[in-house]
Formats: sequence, structure tokens, C-alpha cells
Amino acid sequence: MVAVVPSVTKDGVFFNKTPGLSDSDLPRFKVGYVTAPATADDGDTIAVDLYKKFGITRLLGITGWTHSTTDSVVIEEAPTTAVINNVLTITVGGSTDNKKRFFIVYGI
Repeated sequence: MVAVVPSVTKDGVFFNKTPGLSDSDLPRFKVGYVTAPATADDGDTIAVDLYKKFGITRLLGITGWTHSTTDSVVIEEAPTTAVINNVLTITVGGSTDNKKRFFIVYGI
């Protein structure tokens, strides 16, 4: 098991448009991307500070994907995760080694 250094991209802030609420009353949903290099192996770990990287204080969900070949077709893959003191630790799932992987992180 190896700690992988990911590239991290902050994508956007989305609003829940509930009738009758002003924008100031709405939670700000955030989405970010974490990309592991093509050397990522099954069982490797990635640590990301959710607040520093994305402004997320509560993780709502994560989806994981792997490239069948680098920068080609992507296949959904389930990572194992843990959050301690706002640091998300992703353990790469799947059964293949040396594959580029990316994760989409959702939170508020």
C-alpha cells in the first residue's frame, strides 16, 4: 500500500433552489475532483484535506472511476473512504494496478 499524491481540482458551488428561501438561506453544495496518476494500484491511499482543497465541511458522497487505459474509457469503481478531522482518506478499490483513477467528491 502506497500513499499517492493526487491532483485536485475545485469545480464549483451549487445552490439548492427551494421555493421561498433566499440565496443566503441555502446550503452551498460543492463538487471537487481528485485524480490519481496512472501508477495508482489497488490498495493505495490518497489523503485530501476537504476544507483546504474544496471548502467542504461535511462530506456527502464520493464516486470513483478508473481508466481502462490512460485517458480512455472510464469504469465505475468503489473506493473505501474515511474522514478524520476533515481529511478524507481514499483507499483505491478495484482489482487492477497501474491505472489512472479519479474521484468526484460532493459536500457542503
